[in-house]
Amino acid sequence: MRKLDLTPRFRRAFRRFAARDPRLQEQIEATLRRMEQDVFAADLGTHKLSDDLLGLRACSCGYDCRILFSLEKDARTGGEVIVLLSVGTHDEIY
Repeated sequence: MRKLDLTPRFRRAFRRFAARDPRLQEQIEATLRRMEQDVFAADLGTHKLSDDLLGLRACSCGYDCRILFSLEKDARTGGEVIVLLSVGTHDEIY
């Protein structure tokens, strides 16, 4: 199980995005729990990004909701950490 690291940018984007529709907050929170269990689960559609976002990954948390993140190594434990960078619509993220 990987640990989630919520950046300030992600927290702001999450508040803004969830304010549009309260159901989105529940949907995003469920996706985050799923990411902790298995970030590469088929239902998340996790994929690598390219061009300006090279080295980052994204996953789906609904029809038009994406979570932008990176996988990094925790220097203290040696395990992987999911660093959450942003959340928004497809157009907002990409």
